[in-house]
Amino acid sequence: MPMQLELRYFASVREQVGQAAERAEVPADVRTVGDLRGWLRARGGVWAEALAEGKALRMAVDHAVARADTPLADGCEVAFFPPVTGG
Repeated sequence: MPMQLELRYFASVREQVGQAAERAEVPADVRTVGDLRGWLRARGGVWAEALAEGKALRMAVDHAVARADTPLADGCEVAFFPPVTGG
């Protein structure tokens, strides 16, 4: 059964994909943050570039830092953002 997710994009990720947020219905086989990243990457173009495999990227689910294997639940918020650098 598909899930509805709230997606948020921050900093350079937002600039690359051209939007700060979206609501997405994802297929039932998208069960983890890693699955979601791959599903979004499959959109191609700027999505493939912004969410490229191996690219340093932080992810959060409902405001908690997430890993690729973090499970998703219907209605959760998933954020993608670049690693923060100190200065």
